[in-house]
Amino acid sequence: MSDEDRDTKKTTFFSKNPIMCPVCDTSFYKEDLLSGGGRLIAGELTEELHRTYEPSKKFGELYPLVYAVLVCPSCYYAVYPQDFHEVKEEFIERLKEETDKRVQSVSLVFKDLDFTNYRGLKEGAAGYFLAIMCYDLLDRHYSPTFKRALSALRAAWLLDSLHRKAFGENYDYLSRLFYRKARFFYIQSVEMAQNGQEPLEAKVNFGPDLDKNYGYDGLLYITGLLEYRYGPRQDKERRLKSLENAKRIVSKLFGTGKASKNKPSAILDKARELYDEMNNEIRQLQEQG
Repeated sequence: MSDEDRDTKKTTFFSKNPIMCPVCDTSFYKEDLLSGGGRLIAGELTEELHRTYEPSKKFGELYPLVYAVLVCPSCYYAVYPQDFHEVKEEFIERLKEETDKRVQSVSLVFKDLDFTNYRGLKEGAAGYFLAIMCYDLLDRHYSPTFKRALSALRAAWLLDSLHRKAFGENYDYLSRLFYRKARFFYIQSVEMAQNGQEPLEAKVNFGPDLDKNYGYDGLLYITGLLEYRYGPRQDKERRLKSLENAKRIVSKLFGTGKASKNKPSAILDKARELYDEMNNEIRQLQEQG
């Protein structure tokens, strides 16, 4: 969509007041999506709890996830909006020191980025890539492992969309890479939350998409799903161990009685289907002897 079309169709807007980057002191304006007036037409909810949207005749295809990460266009400091100005002084120097690394790393994957203008799918995916790098420098109080997991998953979704639009540009390869990153960080996040290394506070929005927060139940479900899809497959024993681990995580969703009834049906139905699929694969592997 050209800049002229954007202005005519009014799909996004920039903040009236400038935002000051706490890392490099650059002022910039945040772009947000206008959601009313028939702009967003909700489609299916995928197995990954990703909300798809139907193209609007007037506004075309819109991708809300593109705008969810706040990115400084100068130093590429990138985190979720609630963390942007909350970065502690002790981490600012680290983020400054890593500026060149961020710029160089993202430029190897995404060419011709421009975070001062209207964002496209490339800027959206790049924002999550940068967020993964930035949260790596923050401590446990920011829930960095989970936010890297969420960022990797959302990057994979946007890269899938890029692949459909630019077939042959290897965005499908990048998508699989980010799915595997997501699987690694989701597993880590669950383990660290359970042993107290990195608590997940109530204020954390688990998503995984923007339309609904599925909470800790959603975290467990996505962790099990990613382990099932992208866990080790090199040999039977490692695969069986991976599947048993995924089953154990997903089984925490079922509960009994009232505890189970209070869980979203979208989670329970999908979790039961996933649990059955994993059981079937385990049985097949065991029958191979």
